[in-house]
Amino acid sequence: MVFQVEITPLAEAPIEQAYRWHREHNPDFADRWFRSLMNAIATLHEKPQRCALAVEHEIFSEEVRQLLHGKTRNRYRVLFAIRDTTVYVLYVRHSAQAPLTIDDL
Repeated sequence: MVFQVEITPLAEAPIEQAYRWHREHNPDFADRWFRSLMNAIATLHEKPQRCALAVEHEIFSEEVRQLLHGKTRNRYRVLFAIRDTTVYVLYVRHSAQAPLTIDDL
């Protein structure tokens, strides 16, 4: 089964913020990072269930999974939910950030 992938505004904002930060420090890396992240997110159109449940999955009313992208200091967690035939990217968080809490929602 092939899924449609949609990035929510809540997920777009931190992606844009991270891109701007990387762009200030290393423009070439920023462009590679952004393309790589978008390509990783695009892979969710096939077999999104392959990804593990997010650490915070219990605070959500639906099953939330995570896709890890990047290495060491530049690792990001892409949190998403599968609804019917659509994968909704809900949040993108740097791995150094604490897990979401109910108050964050």
